[in-house]
Amino acid sequence: MAGLISVGVSAVNNAQLALLTTQHNISNANTPGFNRQETVQATNIAQGTGAGFIGQGAHVETVRRVYSEYLGSQVLSASTQAKFYDSFLSQVSQIDNLLSDTTAGLSPALQDFFTAANGVAANPTSIASRQSLLSSGQTLVSRFESIHSRLDEIRNGVNAQLQAQVTDINGYAAQIASLNARIVEAQGFNDQPPNDLLDQRDQVISQLNELINVSIGKQSDGSYNIFIGTGQPLVTGLTAGSLTLTDDPLEQGKKNVSFVFGNTPVVVPQQSLETGGALGGLLSFRRTSLETAQNSLGRIALGFAQTFNEQHQLGQDLNGVLGGKFFNIDTTTPTITGATNNTGSLAFTTTGIDAGKLTTSNYLVSYNGATYSLTDSVTNVTTSGLNNAQLLTALSNVGLTLTTSGTPNAGDRFLILPTRNGARDLSVAITDPSTIAAAAPIKTAANTANTGTASVSLGAVDSATQPPLNTNLQATVTLTFTSASAFDVVGTGTGAPTGVAYTPGGNITYNGWVIQINGTPAAGDVFTISANTGGVGDNRNALALAALQSSNTLVNNAAGNPTTSYQGAYAQLVSAIGSDTQRVSNGSEAQQALLDNTVQSQQSLSGVNLDEEAANLLRFQQAYQAAARIIQTSSTLFDTILGIR
Repeated sequence: MAGLISVGVSAVNNAQLALLTTQHNISNANTPGFNRQETVQATNIAQGTGAGFIGQGAHVETVRRVYSEYLGSQVLSASTQAKFYDSFLSQVSQIDNLLSDTTAGLSPALQDFFTAANGVAANPTSIASRQSLLSSGQTLVSRFESIHSRLDEIRNGVNAQLQAQVTDINGYAAQIASLNARIVEAQGFNDQPPNDLLDQRDQVISQLNELINVSIGKQSDGSYNIFIGTGQPLVTGLTAGSLTLTDDPLEQGKKNVSFVFGNTPVVVPQQSLETGGALGGLLSFRRTSLETAQNSLGRIALGFAQTFNEQHQLGQDLNGVLGGKFFNIDTTTPTITGATNNTGSLAFTTTGIDAGKLTTSNYLVSYNGATYSLTDSVTNVTTSGLNNAQLLTALSNVGLTLTTSGTPNAGDRFLILPTRNGARDLSVAITDPSTIAAAAPIKTAANTANTGTASVSLGAVDSATQPPLNTNLQATVTLTFTSASAFDVVGTGTGAPTGVAYTPGGNITYNGWVIQINGTPAAGDVFTISANTGGVGDNRNALALAALQSSNTLVNNAAGNPTTSYQGAYAQLVSAIGSDTQRVSNGSEAQQALLDNTVQSQQSLSGVNLDEEAANLLRFQQAYQAAARIIQTSSTLFDTILGIR
C-alpha cells in the first residue's frame, strides 16, 4: 500500500506544480518580457524486486523558462537599430520640413531680394525702389538668422534629450546590478534558475538596449556584465557604472557622453556610441545632418554676403560716392576656439575669407610640440607635420585667411568652424537708400570730332582685379588713335603708354576699368574714360547685382571655378537633408519590419498562448484527478485488508 500511495502522492504533486505553472503563465500573459514556463518531469528511481524493477512514479526536476538565447539576441539587435532610426528620423524630419518650407525657407526670401534688386535696376533714381531693396535685405538677413536659430534650438534639444536618456541609462544599469545580486543569491539557495528574475533582467536589458547598444558578458555565477561603446563596463556583476554629460572642451554648447571612472568623467568616443539605440541616433544626427545643415547654411550666407559686397563696392551711389559694403559679416566668423585645457598662448585671427573655397567641414588643429596637424571633420583626413606657414597655407586653401600670434604648447588643440555661425552673423550695413551703388563709377565718351566708324562700350570696373579698387579708377584717361591700328594713352596712373596695338572688340584695361572699342577708328580719333559724375540714372551696377542671382559664385571645383549659384547651393542643401530623411525613413521601416518578424518568431516560442494554456489546464486537471484516484484506490484496498478477520 505504501508504494501505491507514494506513487499517487508524487503524481498529485507533479500535476499540482504543472497546474500552478500553467496558472502563472496565464496570469503573466500580458506582462512585458515574460517567457512562458513549463515543468520538467523525470522518472523516480525504480525499486528492484524479484519480479523486476517496479516504477516509483515521477518528480519535477525544475520549472524551465522557454527561452531561446539566439532569438533573444536577434530581438536585441533589431530593437536597438529600430530605435536608432526612429530617433534619427524624428530629428532630421524637423530640418527637412524647415528648409523645404515654401514660405519660411530661404528660397522665397532670396527671390524677393533679387526681385527688389531688379526693381532698382529698372528705376535707379527711385528712392522707393531702393528702400524696397534695403527692406528685402533686412528680411533676408532675418530669414538666415531665424533658420540658424531654429537649428540651434534643435541642437539644444539634442542636449536635453541626451541628458534624459543618460539618466534613464543609469537607472537601468542600477536595476540590472540589483537583479544580478538577487539572481546570484536565488541560484545559490537551491541551484534552480529564478525564471521570473531572469525575465525581469532581460526586460530591463531590452529597455536599456533601446537607448544604447549594449553587449552582454555572462558570468559563471549567473550575473551579467554589460558593455557599451568601445568596451566601457556599464555593469560589472553586482556593481553599476554610470554615464554623464560633459561640456566639449573645444565646442561651446556641445555635450559629450562620458563614462564615470571613480569620480572622473572620461569622454567615450562618441562615434562608438552611434551603433544603435535612441542615444546613438541623436549623436549620429548631430554629427551628420545637423552639422551639414548649419555649415551649409552658413556657407551660403557668407558666400552671398561676400560676393554681393564685392559687386556693390564696384558701383557708385546716388551721391557719386563709390559703393561700400551692403552686408556686414561679424568679426567672430569663422569661429575659432582653443581647448579649455590649452596651456600655450597661440591665437588665431581672421583677416579674410574666400567664399568660393569654403567647404562644410570643421577643422581640428593639434600641436605635438614640434609640428601641427590639421583634421577635416567631413573626410576625416589628417595632414600632419605642418609648420606654422604650412598650416596657414592649408587653411587658405579651404577659404580661410588667418594669422597667428603667441606660442603653442604640446597638446594644445583648436577647433575652427568656418561657416557654422555664418547665417547668424550677417547684418545689413547701410541704412540710407541713396547709398545703394546702382551706377557704374566710370563713363565713356567718343569725341564728337571723331571721323572713324569706331564706337566705345559703356565700360565697367574690371572685377578680375578688384577689390581693392584702384585709387585712380575715376581719373580721366584719353585714348588717342595715331592710326587705325594703334593708340596712345594719357591719364593718371596709366604710365602714358604709346603705340598700343588695337584689336577691335578686345578688352582695354587701365586703372581697374575695362572697355571695348569696336569698328575702325581714324587717326586723331579720341575716346575718354572718366568719373561718372551725375550718373544718377545709371543702372549698370544694379544690373550686375541682380545678375548674381543666377551666377555661379559658390563651391569652387578643382580648377578653382565656382560651380553653383546661391539658390543652387541652397537646393543642394535641401536635397542633401531630403536624401538623409528618405534614407533614414527607409531604414526605419526596414528595421521595424525586421523587429516585428523577429519578435513574432520569439513570441511563437516563448510567448503565452492562452488557448494552449487552457488546454493544459484541462490536461493537468485530469492528471490530478487520476492521481487522486490512485490514492483513493490505495485507501480502499487498505480498508479492505483491515476488514479481513
